[in-house]
Amino acid sequence: MNNKLIKSRTDKSISGVCGGIAEYFGISSLGVRLIFLLLPANILIYIILVNIMHDSPRTL
Repeated sequence: MNNKLIKSRTDKSISGVCGGIAEYFGISSLGVRLIFLLLPANILIYIILVNIMHDSPRTL
């Protein structure tokens, strides 16, 4: 599998974590954001993902 879980550069509200997850799984970013709102430890999980996910490569 060549896909990597990276932050989205185009679908970004705060840092691109939810957009990156949505692009990886091919689903709506709104759905991913709603799932994060319903999780009990949503802030902790989001902070961890912000720090461990790589940024998308820069383009010209």
